[in-house]
Amino acid sequence: MLRFFTAGESHGQALIAWISGLPAGVPVELEFVNREMHRRQLGYGRGGRQKIEKDHAEFLAGVRHGKTIGAPIAIRIENRDWKNWEKALPVEDADGADDSGHDAQRRLTSPRPGHADLAGALKFNFHDARYILERASARETAARTSAGAVAKLLLREFGISVLSHTIAVGPVKLERAAQWNEIESICANLDSPLRCVDAEIEARMKAEVDRALRAGDSVGGIFEVVARGVPPGLGSHAQWDEKLDGRLARAVMSIQAVKGVELGTGIANATSYGSEVQDEIRYDGEKKRFQRSSNRAGGIEGGITNGENVVVRGYLKPISTLRRALGSADLNSKASIKAAYERSDICVVPAAGVIAEAMVGYVLAEAFLEKFGGDSLEETRRNFQGYQKQLDEF
Repeated sequence: MLRFFTAGESHGQALIAWISGLPAGVPVELEFVNREMHRRQLGYGRGGRQKIEKDHAEFLAGVRHGKTIGAPIAIRIENRDWKNWEKALPVEDADGADDSGHDAQRRLTSPRPGHADLAGALKFNFHDARYILERASARETAARTSAGAVAKLLLREFGISVLSHTIAVGPVKLERAAQWNEIESICANLDSPLRCVDAEIEARMKAEVDRALRAGDSVGGIFEVVARGVPPGLGSHAQWDEKLDGRLARAVMSIQAVKGVELGTGIANATSYGSEVQDEIRYDGEKKRFQRSSNRAGGIEGGITNGENVVVRGYLKPISTLRRALGSADLNSKASIKAAYERSDICVVPAAGVIAEAMVGYVLAEAFLEKFGGDSLEETRRNFQGYQKQLDEF
């Protein structure tokens, strides 16, 4: 069973990713993993933290001579900003005040609306939300991206690719479907400011970010993840928690600030007639495969992949930290106060797309190994090839 966990705080010493269940023999290309992490840091509207951190995955266990060995994989990502927080967040107990009398622990007692600050403080009985925001921070997704990159490397061995692009920033939206070659091109272009396949729309998106910056505000949007080459038959209809669309929705919804998830054109489908939204079936004799005339289902029917591209959209709210602070209440005095401001981004839609690639890649790799198994890559490949033969003979 494929599993992964992360540990670490935003301003702690490091982030850790732990992955277990990958078969032995999967090539691990460090350049690819680090490129994925670099892509997560890019995007117009990112904040000053990205100028400090140069995320690099340090593999501590589970990979030898460039391949997985069937053991758990441990990855460490250094937080360069830790040097500025050592006195505030020491592992061992400390005094809590520096020589000048200022609060060295950098307490946060004015919770930010929309963040985990207040809910977490109430849950864990903290009258300081510092510990909550440190773990709730989207900085944690650097570790997820490293784990997802490894999952994507497994999928790549079987011809499966997972990429993303930006659909909307604020009210500015791409109103047409993006083609796979366009998505490939925009993901390969690290200079693309917002990773939108239409340059004119992207320029308008950029102007929207500038508008939010001038206003001391933040702006959300929509990203789309597309997985190509996914075979039919991953996931199951048999139990509620085996349905792949539900698992994908959970994974993408778990990303900080994502408040909605869509499979295919699910939102538009809800206000349409059945005759307008079902994907009609035909058989391609040359390819020996059943195919659909469209892909409004997003590649999943009944919780099972159907052979079309898997398409998942995430709806990202504007991030909660604003320079133009909103109203709040102090955790100790209960007095009305302005919410705290921490160094932050204006727009993170392209970055969220990369994180969602990692999460979608992980869920697909998990479902792939559930179906095909294998303690070694060679065994997994034999099982996969046997299934391909079954599909050819169906």
